[in-house]
Amino acid sequence: MKAVKSKVTKALPIGANVIAADNSGAKVIQIISVKGYKTRTKKLAAAGISDLIVGAVKVGDTEMRHKVVPAVIIRQKKEFTRPDGMKVKFEDNAAVVLKDVRLGLPKGTLIKGPLAKEVAIRWPSVAKQATIVL
Repeated sequence: MKAVKSKVTKALPIGANVIAADNSGAKVIQIISVKGYKTRTKKLAAAGISDLIVGAVKVGDTEMRHKVVPAVIIRQKKEFTRPDGMKVKFEDNAAVVLKDVRLGLPKGTLIKGPLAKEVAIRWPSVAKQATIVL
């Protein structure tokens, strides 16, 4: 997993609902925890673009509902800054469910909507499934 050079704003705290942008069977995922987030006591962990999260499936297929799944944030509404000074934001908050965290393999075979360039750098196997990379 490579480091992201962009100044990504951590805009999705624990408890936020994100749309599942793949065909894994999940529709809405609630963030339970953010992997690798270090902070002071009693401050909520928050996720941004290309962060690995653990989430609970709130809406989806009957076999996917109420499951705890790993996922990667691929879009966020809050703008973030790239190293060249360009500010980027998306229309919605979205994530992709992972099958294998170590290899970064997505569970679905298709990603709906655009994917941030930072995600493509950090998670190349997720980027292979995407149709648009911004």
